[in-house]
Amino acid sequence: MIFESHAHYDDERFDSDRVELLSLMQKKNIGRIINVGSTLDSSRKGLELTKEYDFIYAAIGVHPSDISCLEDEPDGLEWLYETAKKEKKVVSIGEIGLDYYWDKEEENHRMQRQRYLEQLEIARSLDLPVIIHSRDAAEETLSIMREAAAKGTKGVIHCYSYSPELAAEYVKLGYYIGVGGVVTFKNGKKLKETVRQIPLNRILVETDSPYMAPTPFRGQRNDSTYLPYVIQEIAKLKEITEAEVMEVTEKNAFELFSRVK
Repeated sequence: MIFESHAHYDDERFDSDRVELLSLMQKKNIGRIINVGSTLDSSRKGLELTKEYDFIYAAIGVHPSDISCLEDEPDGLEWLYETAKKEKKVVSIGEIGLDYYWDKEEENHRMQRQRYLEQLEIARSLDLPVIIHSRDAAEETLSIMREAAAKGTKGVIHCYSYSPELAAEYVKLGYYIGVGGVVTFKNGKKLKETVRQIPLNRILVETDSPYMAPTPFRGQRNDSTYLPYVIQEIAKLKEITEAEVMEVTEKNAFELFSRVK
């Protein structure tokens, strides 16, 4: 079956039909879903989903653009640690990382780095993988993840958007590359070339639902039932069967998220 490695079903865009949509997943060959937190609140909501659906697991963490929630809730990092330690359906810390696209202020960048490193330490201390968001921070993210790899931290570079050469560096460090709807876009040339060049055993498939719907649904709300379009494009680029892409990427996800049953 298909392993959805990154979705946000706690998002309000699913409020009107979440139950109906999630009830379809197994029928649509979606075997496991990682619901990924971006704030403390969304992490809590994702954890609730894991209690309602046996095929949903949670990543908990704070996205670099949302680090202000850790100022509003001073014990937030302690909550992340204790929850990830206690709850067996928490399978990763994420999404965490750096995003310099929107905010160019160095003070904000400094705080992003601090929160990123703090959450990496939580993951290391609990031997959990990480889900990494990186935008306009290529070299700094790589530098930090080199150090994390040296300490034994595993993870995936989510929604990969950099060069094939940089992806190869991550692969050498043992990380996975998250591939979603962008690979189906006509202007997604860098990601297409990345998929051609890196080994299939380092690729995870993801949607980032409700964002980044693949062609032919670009601009619409995304969901995990569109993953076959991503798989189809990967198969085309690597000149292999869709069944092989599905099988290997599922195996990859089980290896990375070892708490998933």
